[in-house]
Amino acid sequence: MRTQEQLEAMVPASDRSAQRFPRLREAQLNVVKRFAGTEPRRFSPGTLIFDVGERGVPSWFVLEGSADLFSRDALNQETPLWELERGDFTGELHQLGDMPSLTGARAGPDGCLALPLDAERLRSLIVGSAELGELIMRALILRRVGLLERGAGPVLLGRAGSADLLRLQAFLTRHAYPHLVLDCSSERGRQLINELAVPPEDLPLLICPDGRLLKRPSNEEAGAWLGITPKLTADALYDVVVIGSGPAGLATAVYAASEGLSVLVLDGGVLGGQAGASARIENYLGFPTGISGLALAGRAFAQAQKFGAQVAIPVVATRLRHGGGRDGARLVELTLSEQGPVKARAVVAACGARYRRLDARNLKQFEGDGVHYWASPVEAKLCVDQEIALVGAGNSAGQAVVFLAPQVKRLTMIVRSDGLEASMSRYLIDRIRLLENVRVLVRSEVVELRGDQSGTLEGVTVINRASGQTSHLPARQVFVFIGADPNTTWLDGCLALDEKGYILTGQQSPDCAQVPPTLPLQTSLPRIFAIGDVRSGSTKRVAAAVGEGAAVVAQIHSMLSAPVTAA
Repeated sequence: MRTQEQLEAMVPASDRSAQRFPRLREAQLNVVKRFAGTEPRRFSPGTLIFDVGERGVPSWFVLEGSADLFSRDALNQETPLWELERGDFTGELHQLGDMPSLTGARAGPDGCLALPLDAERLRSLIVGSAELGELIMRALILRRVGLLERGAGPVLLGRAGSADLLRLQAFLTRHAYPHLVLDCSSERGRQLINELAVPPEDLPLLICPDGRLLKRPSNEEAGAWLGITPKLTADALYDVVVIGSGPAGLATAVYAASEGLSVLVLDGGVLGGQAGASARIENYLGFPTGISGLALAGRAFAQAQKFGAQVAIPVVATRLRHGGGRDGARLVELTLSEQGPVKARAVVAACGARYRRLDARNLKQFEGDGVHYWASPVEAKLCVDQEIALVGAGNSAGQAVVFLAPQVKRLTMIVRSDGLEASMSRYLIDRIRLLENVRVLVRSEVVELRGDQSGTLEGVTVINRASGQTSHLPARQVFVFIGADPNTTWLDGCLALDEKGYILTGQQSPDCAQVPPTLPLQTSLPRIFAIGDVRSGSTKRVAAAVGEGAAVVAQIHSMLSAPVTAA
């Protein structure tokens, strides 16, 4: 059975172009005009309508004349994309929010008359008209796919496989942000290094579309300069602030925003959480051929944007304060790492868990540069025709094995238990047994990582827990899937936790000094809820997390409509 991606690829190119750049009929243009808040604007021939990198660019609907749509990468190479005529419109997913435009447009040789719809009015049109909503959303998504395929946007320049370059690649890839990667050892890479006079210690380099150079930037710096991370308003009050952008958090955002609540999603890492790193999720309802975690998170993100949810990544919530001050009984305040405090009527902790690290010698030396905690196409490219090791026996480990095995010479699974049956779904076990280049070492664990003279990972030392015998295995890359610990240290004891650090909810949670929790997903503090993997007793499955995201919105509505109890 073909995957969804394969089925989409079978659509004739002409049909894909028609979907990517649909031309609206007269009746459809009349609907668009009803949602516009301003008059059309006329542009003289060759005039720049908007440029790459501009923020707050509306979608322009062409009424007369023509316009030329183009993209431009950070090396100032401009690529024509499409000639727009009457009934065509500009924009891609960034036009759903206040993010820098990834494309630009100029009026054609006869000039152009176009009608602008800003982000709010565009979203209103998409939600308000089922016919146009489907047509426009499909076009915006397919245009982003096209930009990703072209590698438009910023350029990453660095040593292939280095920890910092992989980190930045993963950050941009997980956010579906178009970019180009140049290996500094390639001919073009060496030429660019010479032109920019960049010393090796400054790599990797992020070259922004506006020409700015960022030397070894953090994800936070990259997100800020590229416009991935929005600038939050200090005096804004949100109905719901969601901590975490995994399936639980994104589901909350979709359901809450679609019901008219103002929503802010915060995450200190990357979009999609741990589920976003899954190579293929095959037991999620409605996807019989499976779907990658990256694709699922991307679709959920676009859906949340469609309904007006604001997503701020990477932004870390460092402190939570309940009540206090005027209207304190009605508000929760969150302190953020970079942008100060934000206030909300309700907070949903969907912060999931942190990857558990190996207890092995020399681990830190190779993390990010030989040791990985997820398996995406970025990491898979490093493994082609190599011998690799994978530690773990859960479903995430099984999905990674199935994804990586066809690309490697040999893959060794290292499992602490007596087998896979206790922790892995049967379909994955059966599939792994059919892979001839995969072997499973049971009752074993990694005790040391070893490198060669250049500092590159070359193998692992494994001990058999039953016999005590050690062995040395060759491995250029090691993937670690040994579970996770709840991401609750930032709460600093303000919420009741179980003995393992997961958040207690509902009847599990002890009474609060102010208001006893009466809702199933409510924590020990009123107006604060917990869902997904971080919640004590939750089912660690994507479907369960999405279900809790829907359920918590109903409970928030119930809480917001209830009278406030004084402290």
